[in-house]
Amino acid sequence: MQANNSETPLLRVRDLRVNFRLGKEWKAVVHGIDFEVFRGKTLGIVGESGSGKSVSSLALMGLLDSRNSKVSASAYSFKELDLAGFAESDLRPLRGKQMAMIFQEPMSSLNPVQRCGRQVEEALRIHQKMKKAEAKKRVITLFNQVKLPRPEAMYRAYPHQLSGGQKQRVMIAMALSCNPDLLIADEPTTALDVTVQQEILVLLKDLQRQYGMGMIFITHDLGVIATVADELAVMYQGKIVEKGAVQTILHNPQHPYTKGLLACRPPLDYRLERIPVISEFLQGKWPGGADQIKAELLIPETFRKRNHELLYQRNFILEAKNINTWFPLRKGLLNRTYDQVKAVDQVSFEVYSGETLGLVGESGCGKTTLGRTLLRLQEPTSGVILFKGKAITGLSDSTMRNMRKQIQIIFQDPYSSLNPRMSIGSALAEPMRVHGLARSAREARQKVNQLLEEVGLLPEHYDRYPHEFSGGQRQRISIARALAVEPELIICDESVSALDVSVQAQVLNLLNRLKADRGLTYIFISHDLSVVRFMSDRILVMKDGRMEELAEADRLFKQPQSDYTRKLIAAIPVFKKYYKN
Repeated sequence: MQANNSETPLLRVRDLRVNFRLGKEWKAVVHGIDFEVFRGKTLGIVGESGSGKSVSSLALMGLLDSRNSKVSASAYSFKELDLAGFAESDLRPLRGKQMAMIFQEPMSSLNPVQRCGRQVEEALRIHQKMKKAEAKKRVITLFNQVKLPRPEAMYRAYPHQLSGGQKQRVMIAMALSCNPDLLIADEPTTALDVTVQQEILVLLKDLQRQYGMGMIFITHDLGVIATVADELAVMYQGKIVEKGAVQTILHNPQHPYTKGLLACRPPLDYRLERIPVISEFLQGKWPGGADQIKAELLIPETFRKRNHELLYQRNFILEAKNINTWFPLRKGLLNRTYDQVKAVDQVSFEVYSGETLGLVGESGCGKTTLGRTLLRLQEPTSGVILFKGKAITGLSDSTMRNMRKQIQIIFQDPYSSLNPRMSIGSALAEPMRVHGLARSAREARQKVNQLLEEVGLLPEHYDRYPHEFSGGQRQRISIARALAVEPELIICDESVSALDVSVQAQVLNLLNRLKADRGLTYIFISHDLSVVRFMSDRILVMKDGRMEELAEADRLFKQPQSDYTRKLIAAIPVFKKYYKN
């Protein structure tokens, strides 16, 4: 983003520092960063969780708790207004009106007991002093602008009645309601489908052109940044380690951390045996960049094809035949069924022993419902499920509980799937005792410690609780819990979608290593096609509850047969080869 020297920045920040209180001590989390934002331009800020990117934006908006934080800057100006010495109360009139923010998680940002339209309307009545009727009309117009279907119905809907992409559009409408000069978008597309993500990015750029906004776009995904930003700042451990024009940095990064961020996304045009991780770049590995990575980690086409031929010589471990999982829609005083939601509709497929079958599609396509149905966590309406040739659809609950020793699931959100009052060691030992895999507490502890080490954790983590771990560590704990009963088949349900790309790479490598070491079979559910291709032998594409396409992974990407599959692939954010040396 090279501006004319005579152009005045919309936002100018110099030596921004943020400290948090930890007991009696103060810990620095942002260490003196500088940047500028110009009208009609976008500054992308990238980095992993804990790098300081979101904290910096919250500090600029005056949204940090002043009792437990200290914020300072040698210069902080907005529209040539000096804000360096302003208190939170001084920033309050600017927030929402001239400076607006889209938060990462719309469900936690929206009031669950208030209708969506009323929440957007409230901002208009406070900042624009609009009458109720005028505010409602403006909200309907905004909902049209952000391309929400049935704006009148969305105005009346509660947040839980909307999809993730729809909730994010409500948040965008709220942020844009007062035509702000500066918009801060904090991870606005994390965990969204690729098609919804693409729509959100296009929408933000269109609205930016329409209103001439300056924008700060915060993310951990450089593929997304390539499509939306003009200038890029890379943050690592509270510092900006690299800054410049986005294409310059993406094609010729200088800092090892930036190179690591670029390399830890699975490539789309070839298959690696594992994904490089950031720590390797910080240690000086891969000096030859992408060319060296490809030379050393590329899986040869002949080897991959031979493996695929051997796969087809194996037995099926799981078969699904004409599976339907329907949910009734009811109304009236008698609660009569008037229609059915066909979440899974006439789906049939097989899974070979030792393979990874990818399961992809947009939110609402039925992939998670199908995964739960295969485990009979959700009972199918009709159809037959066979595990190792034996029908499990007719098994009693007690028999099915024993069967789940052989079929396990890793959920999307490890924190909500772990008991916050149970130590990690106890959580892992419990299924061992239930299934008779440990004869004593001592043996259980030994096995748990072995599991912790196998998934990259430490024996001393045994007595700690879920809140004491990072998101990536909690996902490793969830993997260990699935392994605790020595299963043969594991269903991974969006198990890496909410992780930083660097942590995601570590978990994907771990899953592949465990598969090879233990002879596991995976059904890998995700909306991220680049991740699914890296993990999968074959990919099943779902749309509206039905099976759209099933093919060998590389063939599906190179020669998709369905228009819908082509649409999903086209929506993946990509940029050309990132660096050469």
